[in-house]
Amino acid sequence: MSDTGRLDDIIAAHAGRDGPLLPILIDVQHAFGCVDAGSEARIAHALNLSRAEVHGVVSFYHDFTAQSDPRPVVELCRAEACQSRGVEALVEAAEAAAGSRVKIKTVYCLGLCSAGPAARVGDNVHARLDQAALVDLVQSA
Repeated sequence: MSDTGRLDDIIAAHAGRDGPLLPILIDVQHAFGCVDAGSEARIAHALNLSRAEVHGVVSFYHDFTAQSDPRPVVELCRAEACQSRGVEALVEAAEAAAGSRVKIKTVYCLGLCSAGPAARVGDNVHARLDQAALVDLVQSA
Protein backbone atom coordinates (compact mmCIF):
# COMPACT_ATOMS: atom_id res chain seq x y z
CA MET A 1 0.00 0.00 0.00
CA SER A 2 1.48 3.30 -0.98
CA ASP A 3 -0.81 5.83 0.67
CA THR A 4 0.86 6.18 4.08
CA GLY A 5 -0.86 9.53 4.63
CA ARG A 6 -4.30 7.92 4.52
CA LEU A 7 -3.08 5.13 6.77
CA ASP A 8 -1.73 7.66 9.26
CA ASP A 9 -5.08 9.48 9.15
CA ILE A 10 -6.94 6.26 9.95
CA ILE A 11 -4.61 5.52 12.87
CA ALA A 12 -4.92 9.09 14.14
CA ALA A 13 -8.71 8.94 13.98
CA HIS A 14 -8.63 6.20 16.61
CA ALA A 15 -5.97 7.76 18.85
CA GLY A 16 -6.87 7.65 22.52
CA ARG A 17 -9.62 5.11 21.98
CA ASP A 18 -9.73 2.03 24.18
CA GLY A 19 -8.90 -1.02 22.07
CA PRO A 20 -8.18 0.77 18.78
CA LEU A 21 -6.64 -2.15 16.89
CA LEU A 22 -9.75 -3.77 15.49
CA PRO A 23 -11.43 -0.49 14.43
CA ILE A 24 -8.19 0.57 12.72
CA LEU A 25 -7.94 -2.75 10.88
CA ILE A 26 -11.57 -2.52 9.77
CA ASP A 27 -11.03 1.00 8.43
CA VAL A 28 -7.78 0.01 6.67
CA GLN A 29 -9.43 -3.02 5.03
CA HIS A 30 -12.31 -0.83 3.90
CA ALA A 31 -10.10 1.99 2.60
CA PHE A 32 -7.47 -0.10 0.81
CA GLY A 33 -9.11 -3.46 0.23
CA CYS A 34 -6.47 -5.22 2.32
CA VAL A 35 -4.23 -5.02 5.36
CA ASP A 36 -0.79 -5.73 3.94
CA ALA A 37 2.46 -6.39 5.81
CA GLY A 38 3.54 -2.75 5.58
CA SER A 39 0.27 -1.60 7.12
CA GLU A 40 0.57 -4.19 9.88
CA ALA A 41 4.05 -2.89 10.72
CA ARG A 42 2.95 0.75 10.72
CA ILE A 43 -0.10 0.02 12.87
CA ALA A 44 2.00 -2.04 15.29
CA HIS A 45 4.48 0.80 15.66
CA ALA A 46 1.74 3.38 16.21
CA LEU A 47 0.04 1.27 18.88
CA ASN A 48 3.26 0.10 20.54
CA LEU A 49 2.48 -3.52 19.68
CA SER A 50 4.63 -6.14 18.02
CA ARG A 51 3.93 -6.88 14.37
CA ALA A 52 3.18 -10.44 15.47
CA GLU A 53 0.37 -9.18 17.71
CA VAL A 54 -1.17 -7.21 14.85
CA HIS A 55 -0.69 -10.04 12.37
CA GLY A 56 -2.29 -12.45 14.83
CA VAL A 57 -5.48 -10.39 14.77
CA VAL A 58 -5.35 -9.90 10.99
CA SER A 59 -4.87 -13.62 10.35
CA PHE A 60 -7.55 -14.63 12.88
CA TYR A 61 -10.40 -12.74 11.18
CA HIS A 62 -11.24 -13.90 7.68
CA ASP A 63 -12.58 -10.47 6.71
CA PHE A 64 -9.02 -9.12 6.58
CA THR A 65 -6.95 -9.93 3.51
CA ALA A 66 -3.26 -9.39 2.81
CA GLN A 67 -3.85 -8.50 -0.84
CA SER A 68 -6.55 -6.44 -2.48
CA ASP A 69 -9.00 -8.25 -4.75
CA PRO A 70 -10.87 -5.90 -7.10
CA ARG A 71 -13.61 -8.40 -7.90
CA PRO A 72 -17.10 -7.95 -6.49
CA VAL A 73 -17.84 -10.34 -3.61
CA VAL A 74 -20.93 -12.42 -2.99
CA GLU A 75 -20.89 -13.77 0.54
CA LEU A 76 -22.82 -17.02 0.64
CA CYS A 77 -23.95 -18.34 4.01
CA ARG A 78 -23.07 -22.00 4.41
CA ALA A 79 -23.88 -22.34 8.11
CA GLU A 80 -25.99 -25.22 9.36
CA ALA A 81 -29.33 -23.42 9.07
CA CYS A 82 -28.71 -22.47 5.44
CA GLN A 83 -27.39 -25.97 4.78
CA SER A 84 -30.64 -27.41 6.11
CA ARG A 85 -32.49 -25.08 3.75
CA GLY A 86 -30.55 -26.30 0.68
CA VAL A 87 -27.63 -23.92 0.14
CA GLU A 88 -25.21 -26.71 -0.81
CA ALA A 89 -27.31 -27.53 -3.87
CA LEU A 90 -26.85 -23.92 -5.04
CA VAL A 91 -23.08 -23.64 -4.71
CA GLU A 92 -22.08 -25.19 -8.03
CA ALA A 93 -24.42 -22.95 -10.04
CA ALA A 94 -23.23 -19.86 -8.14
CA GLU A 95 -19.59 -20.70 -8.78
CA ALA A 96 -20.29 -21.34 -12.47
CA ALA A 97 -22.09 -17.99 -12.76
CA ALA A 98 -19.24 -16.23 -10.94
CA GLY A 99 -16.45 -17.60 -13.09
CA SER A 100 -13.35 -15.53 -12.42
CA ARG A 101 -15.24 -12.21 -12.46
CA VAL A 102 -16.98 -12.51 -9.07
CA LYS A 103 -15.58 -13.90 -5.83
CA ILE A 104 -17.88 -16.30 -3.99
CA LYS A 105 -16.93 -16.15 -0.32
CA THR A 106 -18.24 -18.65 2.20
CA VAL A 107 -19.47 -17.07 5.43
CA TYR A 108 -21.08 -18.65 8.43
CA CYS A 109 -24.29 -16.91 9.43
CA LEU A 110 -25.74 -13.74 8.03
CA GLY A 111 -28.42 -13.74 10.72
CA LEU A 112 -31.29 -14.89 8.52
CA CYS A 113 -31.38 -18.47 9.71
CA SER A 114 -35.15 -18.88 9.29
CA ALA A 115 -35.08 -17.32 5.81
CA GLY A 116 -32.10 -19.05 4.21
CA PRO A 117 -30.36 -19.72 1.99
CA ALA A 118 -28.93 -16.23 2.32
CA ALA A 119 -26.22 -14.20 0.62
CA ARG A 120 -24.82 -10.69 0.99
CA VAL A 121 -23.48 -8.30 -1.62
CA GLY A 122 -22.03 -5.20 0.01
CA ASP A 123 -24.52 -4.09 2.65
CA ASN A 124 -27.48 -5.84 1.02
CA VAL A 125 -28.58 -9.21 2.38
CA HIS A 126 -30.74 -11.47 0.24
CA ALA A 127 -32.82 -14.32 1.68
CA ARG A 128 -34.89 -17.28 0.53
CA LEU A 129 -32.59 -17.77 -2.44
CA ASP A 130 -33.18 -20.49 -4.96
CA GLN A 131 -30.79 -21.35 -7.78
CA ALA A 132 -32.19 -18.82 -10.26
CA ALA A 133 -32.20 -15.98 -7.71
CA LEU A 134 -28.66 -16.72 -6.58
CA VAL A 135 -27.36 -16.92 -10.16
CA ASP A 136 -29.06 -13.58 -10.93
CA LEU A 137 -27.49 -12.08 -7.81
CA VAL A 138 -24.03 -13.31 -8.79
CA GLN A 139 -24.40 -12.09 -12.36
CA SER A 140 -25.53 -8.65 -11.22
CA ALA A 141 -22.71 -8.27 -8.66
